[in-house]
Amino acid sequence: MKKTAFILGTLGLALVSTPPALADYTGPKLKFRLAHTAPPGNHITMAYQKFADLVKEKSDGKMQVQVFPAAILGSDRVLIEGAQKGTLEIGVSSTPNLANFSPLYAVFDLPYITSPKFQQNLYKSIDPGGELNTYFKKVANDIGMEPVMYAEYGYRNFVSVNRPLKKAADLKGMKMRTTDSPVEVDVAKALGTNPAPIAWGEVYTALQQGTIDAQGNTFPHLFGAKHNEVLKYAITSNHNYGMQVAMANKKWWDGLAPESQAVIREAAAEALAMQRTKFYPENEKAARKAFVDGGISIHETTDDEIADFKKTTKPVFDAHAAKLPPELVKMVQDTQR
Repeated sequence: MKKTAFILGTLGLALVSTPPALADYTGPKLKFRLAHTAPPGNHITMAYQKFADLVKEKSDGKMQVQVFPAAILGSDRVLIEGAQKGTLEIGVSSTPNLANFSPLYAVFDLPYITSPKFQQNLYKSIDPGGELNTYFKKVANDIGMEPVMYAEYGYRNFVSVNRPLKKAADLKGMKMRTTDSPVEVDVAKALGTNPAPIAWGEVYTALQQGTIDAQGNTFPHLFGAKHNEVLKYAITSNHNYGMQVAMANKKWWDGLAPESQAVIREAAAEALAMQRTKFYPENEKAARKAFVDGGISIHETTDDEIADFKKTTKPVFDAHAAKLPPELVKMVQDTQR
């Protein structure tokens, strides 16, 4: 019930409503672990720390989240395997790496299936109550997990060490670092590059030594790994979007008190809103500034240049979309209008 305060001002008696205090947490004490791979200062790290802080606050200190950042407990794959087995309560993974556990997550890897222009529509669908949220809850449950938070990763852009990038054709002939994602490898081939799947921790050295001369990633992720120290050119290709999904062990989740689940859901929603509106935009801005200050030339693509990227990678989209349920592909595409 809202508390009401009466304030006597110079214009007479005014009625002012104040927001209700947080409801008292009545559930049991609980301590659990959440592990991710993002480095200190990254917006993903800030989002999951905010989540932990909110869980503690909303439960009056009775619930505590022990956060393990920076791959302390292992890679995305190791963390999700831990969440599946129950040796870790919540593991976080990028959507491309989740495709190792269910190929359905590869829908987000399809080149240009989403765009920043319609990002709010995508959020509406992936957030609680949305079509994609419902769909991927079942996907996760089927592999022994419960999705808790679809944290932002962002849109990937192409960058290079020694060649200006102003259009898709400029990438031809370059040695392109990729992950093991079949979609990413095929996109690299479609653009005329020579794909080289290299582990993330080895990319900086590979760029320095000339083993590769290009890659695709988000500006904040490149900045966090100090790749801006060796890069010279970037283009806002926005060729695919990724998320860093927190996955709980389903058996553990189902065994939680409803009050505990409610606190976790509320904390996740609030932390995610803050990441999208504050942590990510600020991290993106800082990364871009560091790029420009370090002498990196960033080419902002025109609609025509993006159309050319789409046309060049369309065969990859079609080939990999054919391996996915048509209704899932359509569900994602429906957010783009």
